[in-house]
Amino acid sequence: MVTIYDIAKQAGISPATVSKVFNNYSDVSEKTRKKVLETAASMGYYPNSSARTLITKRSWTLGILFTEVSGKGIRHPFFNSVLESFKNAAESKGYDLMFISKYIGGKRTSYLEHCRFRNVDGVLAVLLDPHDPDAKELTDSDLPCVFLDYQSTKAGTVHSDNLNGSYQAVAYLHSLGHRRIAHISGGRNSLAGIERQTGYELALQRLKLPKRDDYITADGGLYTEQSGYQAMMKLLELSEPPTAVFAAGDNLAIGAMQAVKDKGLAVPGDVSVVGFDDIEMSAFITPALTTVRQDTEALGSRAAEILIQSIETVRSPETVVVPVELIVRDSCQAI
Repeated sequence: MVTIYDIAKQAGISPATVSKVFNNYSDVSEKTRKKVLETAASMGYYPNSSARTLITKRSWTLGILFTEVSGKGIRHPFFNSVLESFKNAAESKGYDLMFISKYIGGKRTSYLEHCRFRNVDGVLAVLLDPHDPDAKELTDSDLPCVFLDYQSTKAGTVHSDNLNGSYQAVAYLHSLGHRRIAHISGGRNSLAGIERQTGYELALQRLKLPKRDDYITADGGLYTEQSGYQAMMKLLELSEPPTAVFAAGDNLAIGAMQAVKDKGLAVPGDVSVVGFDDIEMSAFITPALTTVRQDTEALGSRAAEILIQSIETVRSPETVVVPVELIVRDSCQAI
């Protein structure tokens, strides 16, 4: 069996340096790292994970808690992109990934218990329910955690600038002459839903537009096309329907656009629509959707960076707010 001593001898490098390469120490030059890895590969050597854990006191595994409730799960295009970015950043630092649930071997457990059982070094939690006691147990623990779209003073958090994004969306519609602007809300069970509705309401206030309760619908709580469709149907049935709609997610906006068409109306001729996320489909539907783009690459990579730093060093919880950008396409027009 090939050992690190064999690799060191073959590469003409000390065993200590070979060990540093396999354990991702930063004080090794890229040239040396490449030489060690190439030599190891040529000799058919693969580090034993159990031995590595005993030496480094780490499993080199990160847990992922994903509780997206729309039914799309990891297939949801936005979260798929974020997790892909997180995966790439984590793997570049030598970490493997593992999904965490409330079940081990078919038996119910808590998130924290599962993390302990799997011996993960830290966990990325996506869209945890703030009212879930298992979520609180996780945030109160000493396990390094980073949360996406969640508020916590005890762990690192990463989220988009939802408030500013919502303001940009409403301000853009206002600049086109729209004054009856409705909002298909994502509900108040997630940070994103709360902040996007708050941003919408703040924009109305700053632009001196009246806030109408019948123009805010929470039917979009699941962020699905069906939710957006149902919400838009309710808005179109009002005695004074809106001329423009800002939806808290692109799937909601796509559903809303279909509702407009099914009513015999046109987007943007009768109703202008703005979404939030900029999922890939948004650019390819007809008309192409104007939306607020979230930087999925930055969200995922920053989450990985913060989590790994909290594992490898002692740091205070860090909150990162990632900028957003309004992407203007064809689903809006001047009134």
